[in-house]
Amino acid sequence: MELWDLYNENREPLGKIHNRKDYLKTGEYHIAVSVWTVNSRGKILLTLRHPGKKEYPNYWENTAGSVITGETSTQGAVRELFEETGIAILEKELVFLGTENEPSAFVDSYILKKDISIGELTMQEGETVAAKWVSLEELDELITNGSIALPVVKRLDRVRGKFEEFLKKSNTDTDKDSLTR
Repeated sequence: MELWDLYNENREPLGKIHNRKDYLKTGEYHIAVSVWTVNSRGKILLTLRHPGKKEYPNYWENTAGSVITGETSTQGAVRELFEETGIAILEKELVFLGTENEPSAFVDSYILKKDISIGELTMQEGETVAAKWVSLEELDELITNGSIALPVVKRLDRVRGKFEEFLKKSNTDTDKDSLTR
């Protein structure tokens, strides 16, 4: 059973706990997170949703999920990333991209730089079944051909500028690192 802390439209705690399986009332919100993992080559990690998922089965996505009761947004992001991919990080590795208000959630988006091979990842049973690294151009092609889950596309659109800045900086840092080796 997954439990969420509830907030009002101003993201102020309501002092109420909600069971994920129940419907949220109007004016009640929970916190969700979206985590983009990028490697030092500027490639973006995508995972494939399990074919048995109710929504968007067999679609590619980034790591995302709901913050559970008692967690901060960054703690939830760290937990979701580990659960869905096996990638262990510290909260300080996350770079905040922004918050978007959705009908029943505040979605906090983060990005991080992490080098890890696909073979080192652990897919979460019932959630993810595969993973791949893609360039920004390949991500855009997947969006165009409808292979990325629609909520992921919408959330990326809202933080696209900061996302691309991070990728550009990540590639610049890598170029500098290679010059000093």
